[in-house]
Amino acid sequence: MARTRPLTLLLAGALAACGLVALTPAAQAADADLARNGGFESGLDGWSCTAGSGAVVSSPVHGGSKALRATPAGSDNARCSQTVAVQPNSAYTLSGWVRGGYVYLGASGTGTTDVSTWTPSAADWQRLTTTFRTGAATTAVTVYTHGWYGTAAYHADDLSLVGPGGTPVELPAAPTGLTAGTPTSSSVPLTWSPVPGATSYHVYRGGSRILTVASPAATATGLTPATSYGFQVSAVNSAGESPKSATVTATTATGGGGNPGGQLPAHALVGYLHASFANGSGYTRMADVPDSWDVVNLAFGEPTSVTSGDIRFSLCPATECPNVESPAEFKAAIKAKQAAGKKVLISIGGQNGQVQLSTTAARDTFVSSVSKIIDEYGLDGLDIDFEGHSLSLQTGDTDFRNPTSPVIVNLIQAVRTLKAKYGSGFVLTMAPETFFVQLGYQFYGSGPWGGQDPRAGAYLPVIHALRDDLTLLHVQDYNSGPIMGLDNQYHSMGGADFHIAMTDMLLTGFPVAGNTDRVFPALRPDQVAIGLPASTQAGNGHTAPAEVAKALDCLTKKTNCGSYQTHGTWPALRGLMTWSINWDRFNAWEFSRNFDAYTWS
Repeated sequence: MARTRPLTLLLAGALAACGLVALTPAAQAADADLARNGGFESGLDGWSCTAGSGAVVSSPVHGGSKALRATPAGSDNARCSQTVAVQPNSAYTLSGWVRGGYVYLGASGTGTTDVSTWTPSAADWQRLTTTFRTGAATTAVTVYTHGWYGTAAYHADDLSLVGPGGTPVELPAAPTGLTAGTPTSSSVPLTWSPVPGATSYHVYRGGSRILTVASPAATATGLTPATSYGFQVSAVNSAGESPKSATVTATTATGGGGNPGGQLPAHALVGYLHASFANGSGYTRMADVPDSWDVVNLAFGEPTSVTSGDIRFSLCPATECPNVESPAEFKAAIKAKQAAGKKVLISIGGQNGQVQLSTTAARDTFVSSVSKIIDEYGLDGLDIDFEGHSLSLQTGDTDFRNPTSPVIVNLIQAVRTLKAKYGSGFVLTMAPETFFVQLGYQFYGSGPWGGQDPRAGAYLPVIHALRDDLTLLHVQDYNSGPIMGLDNQYHSMGGADFHIAMTDMLLTGFPVAGNTDRVFPALRPDQVAIGLPASTQAGNGHTAPAEVAKALDCLTKKTNCGSYQTHGTWPALRGLMTWSINWDRFNAWEFSRNFDAYTWS
């Protein structure tokens, strides 16, 4: 928390140029242009573009009235492709017109040598062409165009693949056998029979597409407890999308995810109390925390060493905090807060408390030592504020739904053990930085080629695995660099726009690292609070009260939204978190007074 510093993402990449392939003799007269909608006159029909990077524009164009405009973003190079039926042992010529910097045109799956050609800069329309010969068993190839990472948008038009046509790919049949497994309070597992010729499947809930998967199984998440949902699936290949299946209905369970951790007010204020240390804000006794605060996180429990898993907590020493209360007074004040309906948690980590549960021994020590703190002080639960290098993803750990990195897996198991020990009343909150959550929209771990910061998006698998047990996620919308929102624009901290864009990502869900097959599902609005510094002294990115009100207005009422357009309206947004109660007291309680004064409906 307040002892944090902005994190930066280090990317390493090198542009590699593909050699031109010598041209073969001209295509025979019987050959045909096999590319479907190569001039984009029918929009993106026949084409698939990664991470929603492609769009059809009316200017500039090379021929006709339309052209493709595709925009690279982060680890996505804006690849637009289609699969074309071809004949084995046959010659083909691929060509197209492009403009922009670093534009590629190529073919894969040829059965011989896959080819591509490119231009490093085309201020005006430039023709790219290459040739290839199919292998003895090749009946389909994929033709594509793409840009390069972090560069500007490129344009493509009049793409063609000339050669003998193969047997056309047929539209797949509608899936059958759609079945819902045993629901949890917030998820429903689905399976169905494989469809011959399908390369992927779309999953629909209530008529709206929510997932795209490669195999005939999926889990719909982010659902509301005790609620009935209708699901359908369709099959997809290069010929298009099949009709939807028959609808299957499932009702989520009543327990768990509705409000894990017991009752909180409909709109809650969360604050961190500097209980184990002092800084420029001064020490605040537990008994002096105003009733405005619904959740009090004790900062911090810290490890004896980075990898020990042994968490310790003690009150600030009197030499550092002359007005510190006795342990007995502190515990009595906690009980008084709880009697008034407040929740008091131990927060683990912070800037100086690096915690790496890299072994099962550290995992088990974490469970026992955190349990000891909870029991000694009679606390309501746990706040995970892992920062710095506590969480990172090993090379090859690329799917947030199935993490393999020990520090991630062991943390998830440890928290589940604590939840099982203390039961349904256990309050679980998390306070990651944007680097570990929303940055995952662009980058995840070290990336497919390595070189990225392995911490990017590293909280996502933890949040996802524990979403049914999660009471509140309050991402720190401060000490952050610019972060790309769902509008593919960068947003900077300090104003309403940043909080609106960052919160919209959590409540809408997003493809991780631009991969539409790996979508981080939306959290429920009652699980989300916005994290802000209480004063200008508390951290970078302080937001003026009027801007905080604008952000809440936009997210809960769809008013005062400014230029960013949210993907929904969430009156049930839980509230606000701040670093810290001490800094709010230092600033004459401005943050909590404005929260109390805000009209939610």
